[in-house]
Amino acid sequence: MTYYSAELEENQMVTSLAVFVKNYNKSVPRGFRRATSADLREFQMKYPSLFRRPDEWSIDRHRKRLMDWLASG
Repeated sequence: MTYYSAELEENQMVTSLAVFVKNYNKSVPRGFRRATSADLREFQMKYPSLFRRPDEWSIDRHRKRLMDWLASG
């Protein structure tokens, strides 16, 4: 039996920085810091190993790490 979830597919989808920041800010819990494009570029420079290509972002791969990083700063 194959389990299909549109939400899972959306979270694994690779997007641009602009799309990622919009989706991230829409889905982050109330009270958490919202991200800006500048935040994402700084995060990307600090953690280049998380990126296969410069403009490849995914909720599944980057959201939790970004949340932790934003909360620590």
